[in-house]
Amino acid sequence: MAMEKAIASSSLVEVIDRVLDKGLVIDAWVRLSLVGIELLAVEARVVAAGVETYLKYAEAIGLTPTIATPAR
Repeated sequence: MAMEKAIASSSLVEVIDRVLDKGLVIDAWVRLSLVGIELLAVEARVVAAGVETYLKYAEAIGLTPTIATPAR
């Protein structure tokens, strides 16, 4: 029986599709101080996600206003 070894390769399109589907968050906080004096403080939050993914998680944590549905 011959065994075939598959090499997993991802194209850029597959990587972008996965990031947009699952989402990616990079949260960084940097503080530079010298002798107890703060010289520089940087806070950065980068979020990359597709619109559907963003709305799903933003609604779950209360970042989007709820839309009132008309009564039937």
